[in-house]
Amino acid sequence: MEASIIKIGNSKGLRLSKAIIDKYNIKDKVEIILEDDKIILKPMGEPRKGWRAAFKKMNERGEDKLVIDDVFEDENFDEWT
Repeated sequence: MEASIIKIGNSKGLRLSKAIIDKYNIKDKVEIILEDDKIILKPMGEPRKGWRAAFKKMNERGEDKLVIDDVFEDENFDEWT
């Protein structure tokens, strides 16, 4: 497939067809990946999509414990006042 670079104000851009936008579910942004001699456009997913369900499963399995204590035994809170 070939695409032309077009002038957009003082910049230049790449126009994607509606078919491509629909097929890859592209909304407002794409991620640009530079790899060797390639430019890859990747649709941007929703940030943190699926996190709520994943955290719920972690909680149900007891896997949502702190890795380190949130307060250390030798911590001095007087330094913060």
